[in-house]
Amino acid sequence: MTTQQETRPHAAAKPARWAADTVAAMREGAGLRLDYSAQSLWRVDRLIEEIRREGAPYDAVESALRGFGAYAGEVIVRQTGAEWWASGGEHWVRAPNGSLWDPIDEARRCFAGHGSLRLLCRDATAGARTT
Repeated sequence: MTTQQETRPHAAAKPARWAADTVAAMREGAGLRLDYSAQSLWRVDRLIEEIRREGAPYDAVESALRGFGAYAGEVIVRQTGAEWWASGGEHWVRAPNGSLWDPIDEARRCFAGHGSLRLLCRDATAGARTT
């Protein structure tokens, strides 16, 4: 029997693992349940905002932001049939209509106060439905 992980493109391996690690860390460390739904991204956006307000230095939260972005990317992948693409160490989500989304960078933008993983997911899933 083949698992979902084995059938996914190689580019998905790292971000899928980062997302799963983030889900586990949030459940164990913060008591936050992330279920790969678009609604759960509200909680992630609020958590990133709280971290930013507390004044955490970027270097201290960089890997957490990567995990939050990967989680958002996995939400998009699961809702739209998109797939992860990788090049030069960067990872993007490619929607079935060819649109490219960068949820990991969007998590960084959230931390800077200029982004939203929830809105990124909304735009990506709406674009996938209209084409």
